[in-house]
Amino acid sequence: MSSVLSKYFSGIGAKRLSEVEIEPTTSNQHEFNGISDFKKIFGTEKINFKGHFIYLADNEERIAKDSGTLTWYDARENHPKRTEYRLYYSTNQVVNKAVTGDLVVIGRTGNNNLVVIVAEQGSTSEQQLLWLFGLEEVANYFIVRDFNEEDIKLSYAGNFIITSLGFEIPETAPDFLDDLIRNFGKDFPTSLRFSEYARSTLSEASPIYEPDNTLIAWLEREELLFKTLEKHIVAEKLAKGFGINGTDVDEFVSYSLSIQNRRKARAGLAFENHLAFIFGSHHISFSKGARTERNNKPDFIFPDIQNYHTPGFPHHLLTMLGVKTTAKDRWRQVLSEADRITNKHLITLEPAISENQTTEMAAQNLQLVLPQPLMSTYSEDQQRAIQTLSEFIAIVLDRQKRING
Repeated sequence: MSSVLSKYFSGIGAKRLSEVEIEPTTSNQHEFNGISDFKKIFGTEKINFKGHFIYLADNEERIAKDSGTLTWYDARENHPKRTEYRLYYSTNQVVNKAVTGDLVVIGRTGNNNLVVIVAEQGSTSEQQLLWLFGLEEVANYFIVRDFNEEDIKLSYAGNFIITSLGFEIPETAPDFLDDLIRNFGKDFPTSLRFSEYARSTLSEASPIYEPDNTLIAWLEREELLFKTLEKHIVAEKLAKGFGINGTDVDEFVSYSLSIQNRRKARAGLAFENHLAFIFGSHHISFSKGARTERNNKPDFIFPDIQNYHTPGFPHHLLTMLGVKTTAKDRWRQVLSEADRITNKHLITLEPAISENQTTEMAAQNLQLVLPQPLMSTYSEDQQRAIQTLSEFIAIVLDRQKRING
């Protein structure tokens, strides 16, 4: 799947928040400062915007969303020579959570729609926003980007971040619809079967010679095919309506929640399915989802769970790999999943994890693994400490060779 950033943002401005912009004890102005460069994307006429406000942090419990209004206007409109543009925002819980130094990104998503994204300073969300919008760093004045003039092509990592912000990636593959219906009818198949089908449509992919690129290609293809089938199935359900009279709100809400839950579960299962196939292609022995101490179920144990539970088996030849599509604060969950393995591995699809997080991972003896196409979203210092999928495979194969003598 490929798209461009202007499909979601016609332009953005980013800066560090100052005390006067957010502290009610300091100022009640409810306005962003250093805003004049927004004339590039707002123009010079007064505009009232519908606002969608988002607060992002690594701790999911701190994430917040709210709605409100924003007004772009010239405070010196009646002055013959001077202009002083301002952007007023209504009271909302997102700005209330912000502190001085947090990153704010104001993006135009439609003629009369703005999104205001505040990311906690030092967080992964902050790093992802800077990378997505092509910003090295920002200060206390707005850096403005007009994507109608300087567009950015979205890679897998870009689409990942866009989706995490709540945007829907609309691409489908209608040419595959007939074949999807022929194979699966009008029901969702098991994740294992659907992953197999997705792989079968990319015969040129090479899990042996290019496991990193192949994994991303399979994940992208499965996502595209799933959305194609989902769109068809959901459209038919919507046409039929919900309940006896077709207007049962509770049934509709239940159906909507089931769609969201299926999407989340399918993404994680697809990740595991394709990894298992790649490991099998390399003739790597492993156990998937087997139980260790305290009923934990690490995603992959190498060479297998039987050797893991054999007291005399050398612990330095055991390997554990946790699998998480998104990491942020959730990576700590894998630390207690296999007591015999001190140095654990975690593979994720999360781009641009903050240096704060990767440093803490290393301190906790957790080795981060990434598909190679995501490496460019990390700093050079981070990249030196991260393993690619190919490098992880080489390590496991070497240990397996030593086991087999």
